This record gives sequence, structure tokens and C-alpha cells, in this order.
Amino acid sequence: MLPVEFKNRMKDLLGDKDYELFIETFEADNRYHALRINTLKVHDDFKDKLDCITEQVPWEETGFYYDASFAPGKHPYHEAGLYYIQEPSAMAPVHFLDPKPGDKILDLCAAPGGKSTQIACKLEGKGLLLTNEINKDRAKILSLNIERLGIENAMVLNESSEHLADFFYGYFDKILVDAPCSGEGMFRKNDNATDEWSVENVLLCAKRQAEILDNAAKMLVPGGTLVYSTCTFSKEENEDNIEAFLERHDDFKCELMKRLFPHEVKGEGHFLCVLKRDGENISVKNSYVPGGRIVPARKEQIKVFETFMKETFAGDTDKRLVDGKVIFMFGDQMYLAPKDMPSFEGLKVLRPGLHLGTLKKERFEPSHALALFLNPEDVKLTYEIASDDDNIRQYLNGQTLRVSRAGNKGWCLVTTDDYSIGWAKEAGGMLKNHYPKGLRINY
Repeated sequence: MLPVEFKNRMKDLLGDKDYELFIETFEADNRYHALRINTLKVHDDFKDKLDCITEQVPWEETGFYYDASFAPGKHPYHEAGLYYIQEPSAMAPVHFLDPKPGDKILDLCAAPGGKSTQIACKLEGKGLLLTNEINKDRAKILSLNIERLGIENAMVLNESSEHLADFFYGYFDKILVDAPCSGEGMFRKNDNATDEWSVENVLLCAKRQAEILDNAAKMLVPGGTLVYSTCTFSKEENEDNIEAFLERHDDFKCELMKRLFPHEVKGEGHFLCVLKRDGENISVKNSYVPGGRIVPARKEQIKVFETFMKETFAGDTDKRLVDGKVIFMFGDQMYLAPKDMPSFEGLKVLRPGLHLGTLKKERFEPSHALALFLNPEDVKLTYEIASDDDNIRQYLNGQTLRVSRAGNKGWCLVTTDDYSIGWAKEAGGMLKNHYPKGLRINY
């Protein structure tokens, strides 16, 4: 049941004719379901494997609507990070942010990670992505999604926008602020959203959004682009917020303001605004890194990882993985990041780059994140399981698998339909399962 006051406000906003069409979308409950293909991992013909796909999302070339009878979250492809399930309207802000390989980008309010993973795909592994979420539990979910999609050039933070602004003044080429809002665009997806709605909460959200926007503005380079978006319809959180922001920041101008209403598009609805800061973008010309750069791992630590690479990798995988990047330690955990990744000292960091694995005295144990980053051709040992084979469910459940081949020994990359999904340790015709306990699925 929609709140009466919400309905009255929407009628004032839309006018009689559009209001009736808007309300009809809630009565019809014709929700649209979509996923976005992870171009960091998949082959060009991947979408042909998904017979559930109905049509492309108009504003995202890698986004596709799928039939509601399909449950993509339960398919092995989901665990392999081959797609991200995302509400179609929510794909629009990143399209207008227009990330390019090499950009330094901040996704300031990023959980659960749909827009961050979309940005990462467009960066193609080049440049930097700092993806942040102030809520610690939601930040953990964000970190898991960054890992699942095999993203190598992202740092996941759990910070306030105010604290980040102290570290990254004038640093980012592009910033996305998908602001926490009153969630009016979630009413059809979440029954609790209507119970929690009030005009007071709308105004409280608008105030919080204004503070986040001001902090984001400090972190943008001259000539940079800031995209502000919400999944709500209220004027206070959208147009009014932008108008007030422009009055406070005369070095910004609005290049585009757009609303997606559920009675006009195949989606739940969204608001977005593209803001441009005056001046010339000089970030390419300088090498400023806030707080300095990450300190590389010691030679003896890197040597242990090099031994693992020699035993496990095929061809020139070691060069493709490491060249132009820095290996560093985070406790006993080894990570890899672009050489210009800023130091995380003084910041609450959940994931400071691509997690390579754990250093255990004189041996190295690879991480699940590394498995999801690699391709089958990158390693010497692989074991293929078809996505419709019962063995893939046994593997995802954490069970040891018996294999018919003999003589192989070492770390083996388990694949499904030629896509990496996790590690196993092979010896004596057995695959000891190393799929993370916290991710295992009971089918």
C-alpha cells in the first residue's frame, strides 16, 4: 500500500495524466529483471549461452533483461562472476559518467557494488577505482562483489565522505555519488520501504545528500565530471539538491539532468545529474598520490610468490599479472595493485587491490580472488566441469572430487564452461576443494 502523502506528492510532481500512468505501474506489478555481463571475464558470445535473455537494456550495451522464470543468482555462472544482477534503471548513471580506461574514479556510496563493477568493466583493468561504503556490513558485501567479478584495480574503503575529502582533495577525474535516499524507487521491490517512508525522512536524506555532494566536490579535479544519482522521486532529494549545490559551488555547472520514471521506461526509476567542474583536467600531467604510494613487499616475500607462479602459471601469465604493478603485504596477505594506487595508511580498507593470497612462512596459498581473476589458459592445471553437471554443485558445496586422470600434482584451477570458478589442490587422482567455506552453497 502506497502512503497517501507520497501519492499526493507524486500527483503534484507529475500532473494528473502522468500520475495515473505512474500509479498503474504499481498496480500492474510488472517488474523488469536485468543482469549486466562482466566483460572483464566473458567471451564475446557469452550472452548466447543465456537463453533467458529477452532484450538489451537501452542505456547499457552489456545490460540485458531476462525472463522472470530464470534464477540467475543460483546458477554457477553467478559464482564465476560472469554477470551482475542489477536493476535496469540503476545502470544509467554509469553510462553518463562515461568511464574511460586510465581514469581515476571514486564511487562514493557504492554498496552493494552494481555501479562499481559496471565502472570497473569500462576501465578494462586500466586506471584506478576507489569504491567506498560507510556502512561496514554493506562494505563487506561490496568487497565480495569486487572479488567475484575478478576486478584487479580497485580499493574498497569503509569511510565517511568527510574523511575521504581530507585525503583525496582534487584527486579524481570522475566521481559517482549514488546517494543514500528515501528509496521511493524501491517500493515495488521492497515492501518495507513503504513502511519506512515519511516526509521527515525525505528531508533528512536531502540534508545528508547535500553534505555528501559537498565533500565529493572537494575530491574532483578541475575539468572533472561528477554524476549524482538517486533511486527516489522526491524533488527535495533531486532537483532541489542540485540547485542548492550549484549555488554553493559556482565552479560547477549542470550538463544534464534526467529522470527515469517506471511508467516511461522498463525499470523501477532513477534520477541522475551530470555535473562538470570548471577548468582543465590536469590529472594526467601530474603524479600526485595522496599519502604517498603503497610500500612494496620485501624481496624474500615476493620470492615465495614467484615460486608459486613458476609452479602454477603457464606461458607469460606472470608478466601479464605483475608488470607495471606493485606487490605489497597487508598483514600476512599479499595484494597486487596499479603502481599509482595511493597508500591506505589512515584509512579503513577492506580490500586494497587484487588479493593474491596468503603468505604462510615459506609457502604461498592463492586466494579465491586470484582464481576468479585468472583465465584457464593462464595456468598449467585446470579441471573443467560443465555448468549443468552435478559435479559443479558438489564443488560449490565444498566437496572433494575424484578425477580419472593420474600424475598431476599442484594447484588446479577449476572451471565451468571454460570460465574460472575457484581453486583445488590436485594429487593422487583427487581434487582437494579450496572453495571458500563462507561462499559454499547447499543445493
